[in-house]
Amino acid sequence: MTSLLFRLVLSAVALWVATKFVDGIRYVAPDYLPLLGVALVFGAVNSIVKPIVSLLALPFTLLTLGLFLLVVNGAMLLLTASLSTRLGLGFEVDGLGPAMLGSIVVSIATWVLGAFLPDRDRDDD
Repeated sequence: MTSLLFRLVLSAVALWVATKFVDGIRYVAPDYLPLLGVALVFGAVNSIVKPIVSLLALPFTLLTLGLFLLVVNGAMLLLTASLSTRLGLGFEVDGLGPAMLGSIVVSIATWVLGAFLPDRDRDDD
């Protein structure tokens, strides 16, 4: 349970970093608690929708030697923003360009922040 909470907070921080570094991605809620909801939506989209879209996009991904995954990741961030806006969570993305750049920033931020967290699997030894 704590691992899930850590991942949720990690995703929320990574999404917040994207709002600070990418023009066209905004978080407009008055406080930061709804950002956990955005992270939850982001996780659900990446768990449920992304595998299906990635499978359907496989020919384009192979044709572009994997670069089409940037478009898929950007589309997942756009879908997250759309769902978050409908839920009133205050996360907005202006288009596919900022979404693609934002997905790169989120990936890098998640990787960097994850490096500072203890490895939960090794703690059991």
